[in-house]
Amino acid sequence: MSYDVGVVIVSYNSAHVIEGLLATIPQALDGLSAVTAVVDNGSTDNSLEILRARDDCLVVENSNTGYAAGVNRGVEALPGVETILVLNPDVRLGPGSVRSMFATLQATRAAVVAPRVLQPDGQLFRSLRREPVLLRTAGLGWTKRPCFDEYISDPATYEHRQVVDWALGAALLVRRDVHTALGGWDESYFLYSEETDFSLRAKDRGWSTVYEPTAVVTHIGGASGRTVRTHVMQVLNRVRLYARRHPPYAGVAYLCLSVLSETSWVLRGQGESIASVKALLSPRSRPAELGCSDTIVPR
Repeated sequence: MSYDVGVVIVSYNSAHVIEGLLATIPQALDGLSAVTAVVDNGSTDNSLEILRARDDCLVVENSNTGYAAGVNRGVEALPGVETILVLNPDVRLGPGSVRSMFATLQATRAAVVAPRVLQPDGQLFRSLRREPVLLRTAGLGWTKRPCFDEYISDPATYEHRQVVDWALGAALLVRRDVHTALGGWDESYFLYSEETDFSLRAKDRGWSTVYEPTAVVTHIGGASGRTVRTHVMQVLNRVRLYARRHPPYAGVAYLCLSVLSETSWVLRGQGESIASVKALLSPRSRPAELGCSDTIVPR
């Protein structure tokens, strides 16, 4: 049987949220046919017990080799499906949201379609982003000027369909042929920046990421827990992403600006940034999962 959409959910200790997401999929499809694969990345809670008891999803058991690896395993488990919906387990899909994203994907030159993302209280989440550049890591995002701010902040901007550099990876509809052409999601990031990398590599090939405001999802956030270690990964992966796409001297500059930015957060009382400053300056202190402990500029 052929399906309009293959849904890939990457789960890690998500027992408390995964069923809530699965319950919203049928109304979000609005008549589209779909098959769902939940990739469990080595959960230690009762996620697998919950998933195995259901008959509406294929369970793919995977060791914890990272989010991008989970996405790739999920796509591999759904051969023949040409449109892939990648979801975090802590998302709730609004009625008709997948149908709306699917229509946009068919009507545009998009590799990726991103929905409007709301916070649990119904407020808009700033899910749209600009490409990382040196000025945007200088800690001047509070100015709200595009040259300094990676976030697209103006609420009015979120009212219309538009091409963006990249968008939050909590819910993305992706063309499978683009996924294949790019060799899938880059597993070396382990966690964070993989969606940025995917959209920017697609852009390099002439494809776009399109924001569709009529597709609405709610992102609960933090379902798998945020720790000092994951914060360090996020900071390091931003440097890695930039360094891979620019000359060596630019990578050094981005690293230095990242140190200054994280130091400013330390001075403002954000304790987890102490660890990120250390990781930026001391390769041996970096998480082994990232495999970037051999050079001062992480790659």
